[in-house]
Amino acid sequence: MTTQETAPAAASTIDKPTLATTESSIEKGSLEQNLTPGQLTMMSLGGAIGAGLFVGSGAAVAVAGPAVLIAYAIAGLIIIAIMHMLGEMAVREPASGAFSVFAERAMGRIVGTTVGWLYWVQLIIVIAAEALGAAAVMAGWFPTLGVGGWVIAFVALFTVLNLLNVKHYGRVEFWFAGLKVVAILAFLVLGGALLFGLIPGVPSPGLSNLVPPEGFAPTGILGIASALLIVMFAFGGTEVAAIAAAETENPKSSIQRAVRSVLFRILVFYICSILVIVLALPWNDPAVEAGPFAAVLELTNIPAVETIIQIIVVVALLSALNANLYAASRMIFSLARRGNAPAFLGRVSPNSVPRIAVIASVLVGFATGVIALFNPDEDLLVPLLNIIGSTIILLWISIAVSFIILRRRGERRGEQLDYRLPFGYGFAAIALLGLGLIMVLSAFDPVAGGQLFATIALSLVIGAVTAVVFLVRGTKRPSDRVHKF
Repeated sequence: MTTQETAPAAASTIDKPTLATTESSIEKGSLEQNLTPGQLTMMSLGGAIGAGLFVGSGAAVAVAGPAVLIAYAIAGLIIIAIMHMLGEMAVREPASGAFSVFAERAMGRIVGTTVGWLYWVQLIIVIAAEALGAAAVMAGWFPTLGVGGWVIAFVALFTVLNLLNVKHYGRVEFWFAGLKVVAILAFLVLGGALLFGLIPGVPSPGLSNLVPPEGFAPTGILGIASALLIVMFAFGGTEVAAIAAAETENPKSSIQRAVRSVLFRILVFYICSILVIVLALPWNDPAVEAGPFAAVLELTNIPAVETIIQIIVVVALLSALNANLYAASRMIFSLARRGNAPAFLGRVSPNSVPRIAVIASVLVGFATGVIALFNPDEDLLVPLLNIIGSTIILLWISIAVSFIILRRRGERRGEQLDYRLPFGYGFAAIALLGLGLIMVLSAFDPVAGGQLFATIALSLVIGAVTAVVFLVRGTKRPSDRVHKF
């Protein structure tokens, strides 16, 4: 690595079939493999454990009752399938473009580029939303800066962190995610003590809340379906492990370790937490929807429980912001290195960081802070979330389809894999059936349906613009590009 910033080859050069090989070969000598396997696993946790669990789970319980456990089980099964398929492909080719690279290998350059840009757009909006959520809490404690000021401060802080060498980023995110893990484990211990009647002066609720007078599923199948739409998006973020694999020591073994831990994390952090909530409190208690974790801990008579939960939520949001900024910068960097985005976004600094990609990924966050600064009474969070509501469904469908195509292509060529997912086609079928069901359910929900159609429209626009740009540039057709698999 020289001390000068290095730029990728010109797009016209990258487009030549002789160089259209793997992203990892294009990136050689740029990104460094300084993340440890433990940091990779914790980064995956950091992206997945956010306000969706600490706050959003209450909304899911409120619409489905105890049967929300079914919604979490279905969503958990889908994400386990997705992560295992992603793991096989990432072990085969660790690349910072991850599923965008796999989609390009499987379905052509336009599809791969569309997937990459769609993911980047999702993340830069999520970054702004997470900064807004954390800023709202901080502004309540320290109102001098206001929500807008806190958004700008948070985005600036994590921009600086992501401009450091990835090993420093990995250390910070390791401890950030670790705090959330400790918080959840503490909640499970205290919740278990409450349920078993081990807290002095606090009677155990027993199993009465699990089967209330209205029944286990008080709102029926429609309630479970509505909860499933909420729950699905809580699992978004685990895919950052595949993106970070390209900068991890021993990426092939590291990604296998991260993927294997998904099942354990889903069972412990999500299913067990929700089980404690539905056992401890009536499903229709207003406190559950307002803040399920705080509502349960209040039963234990812990002082200042509301403040404690707010601190945990801020940490969870900022950790997710940090992980998502990393993922966004690496995705747009990967697109640039493959000739699918402006070349300057593929430059790396002397410390091997794609700093222009980092800065490009925080512009929406800074803009959101400025808008909130001058319009403090305007609610920006809901519009931001509505823009990217259904994006994760389309991204996960692309992963499953890419897996099927690349697995079959490899089998025809007699390819020997370092890691082969057992019952791989079965996992793909489970994921596609589940995601298809969710899309159908979304279409009949006024809010979710609008988000789904908006996401599909955005994808079509990105794909159309991509096709036009490639046509104008005179690039090869996707079918003419060389595939590794």
